[in-house]
Amino acid sequence: MKDRYFFPAIFDVADDGISVEFPDLPGCLPCGKTIEEAVANAKEAMALHLYGMEQDGDDIPAPTDVTKLQFDKNQFVVMIEAWMVPFRDEMRNKAVKKTVTIPRWLDDLAQENEVNFSHVLQEALKNYLGVNQLTNKRGIK
Repeated sequence: MKDRYFFPAIFDVADDGISVEFPDLPGCLPCGKTIEEAVANAKEAMALHLYGMEQDGDDIPAPTDVTKLQFDKNQFVVMIEAWMVPFRDEMRNKAVKKTVTIPRWLDDLAQENEVNFSHVLQEALKNYLGVNQLTNKRGIK
């Protein structure tokens, strides 16, 4: 796993906006109404795509040499960077919704005492698992 990735993206300008294709990352197809929006969306989409590949254990390809890319008159190439360190942290800290089942009497008592269920569950899980901060599957920060 690398901390930074750089991949060429082909920007296709049309009347209704700009579509982006990453030749080395099939299925990563962001777009935008302006060049600025398309670049921002391309950065986010590429980071998410690469994060998914990392999580799945997929091999991340080497980027194609931009001099070997062919494109049309309404297209241009931009090198897009994904700095994965903060993106991975953001994804690890992203909230996920869980459905839990508890007895009604306990729910009633908790609501009467204005219990924050998310906070209590997080603290209980940290205590149960013996962790007090974010770690990965191997217990490494």
